[in-house]
Amino acid sequence: MAETATVDAPAEAATGANLLQVRNLEAWYGESHILHGINFDVNAGEVVTLLGRNGAGKTTTLKSIMGIIGKRTGSVKFNNQDIIRTTSDKIARMGIAFCPEERGIFSSLDVRENLLLPPVVRPGGLPLEQIFDLFPNLKERLNSQGTKLSGGEQQMLAIARILRTGANFLMLDEPTEGLAPVIIQQIGHTIARLKKEGFTILLVEQNFRFASTVADRYYVVEHGKIIDGFSNSELAANMDKLHTYLGV
Repeated sequence: MAETATVDAPAEAATGANLLQVRNLEAWYGESHILHGINFDVNAGEVVTLLGRNGAGKTTTLKSIMGIIGKRTGSVKFNNQDIIRTTSDKIARMGIAFCPEERGIFSSLDVRENLLLPPVVRPGGLPLEQIFDLFPNLKERLNSQGTKLSGGEQQMLAIARILRTGANFLMLDEPTEGLAPVIIQQIGHTIARLKKEGFTILLVEQNFRFASTVADRYYVVEHGKIIDGFSNSELAANMDKLHTYLGV
């Protein structure tokens, strides 16, 4: 993958400034109470990873921030604006994008049509030329239907799609799930490049070995709560606890 091109993105908050602040976040699926007072922060220009077992509440946290959970309470501030009662379409226009684990590729559309389908909701979206520099495989598969793509290519397409929209705060849900090591490495290089160019990324991962190659900080989610947090420089000192938390 070429390393020379520059990825342009708007950075409305100064690098290092608090961009996302989540306080006492609770969420429900119907009568099921999933989140029980989630608290964490994400600073502009960093990669923050939510770690935890399946069912811990990581994905629900991302969906709650994006406003696609039926019932949520607490406070979610983005750029100092509380968005807990804001609809998902308006949240997207503020610069937040969500890439779900299931990827959501339209099988009846080819790669170009999948790429161009989401609307550009604010200035700063990447043009196709820059997207193809990040994901050269997609350029070669432009006329291929979604069903013809490998799992890795579908993941590349899912990420590429949100880069077009103008979002500069990216929420990626299990982007390496089920992928071959060479594709995981490529996803890691892409995240590192996006961070270098000013994107802020909130990442959900069970593969903490991958997360350790890209993340600045970690929060551990268990039973709908944040139970621990540490920086990448503290990772080695917390490995024993992390093995216990994740059951690996």
